[in-house]
Amino acid sequence: MKNTLGDLNNHLFAEMERLSDEDLSGEKLTEEINRAKALSQVATQIILNGSLALKAKVAYDEQFGTKEKLPPMLEG
Repeated sequence: MKNTLGDLNNHLFAEMERLSDEDLSGEKLTEEINRAKALSQVATQIILNGSLALKAKVAYDEQFGTKEKLPPMLEG
């Protein structure tokens, strides 16, 4: 499985669209809110992980003066 930050962005926007459905109410709305909270928590961890990887890459490059390519998870 190969996911990108673009895929994450698409999932977040799709969830926002589901939450914007004015016909959603009651138990279905509660389920969607819970799903959105879970998605948000996972997305936060993915973003934090990417941020840490980028900081590590920058620190490594500063220390050793390399010009290596970014890790695949940080590309497009």
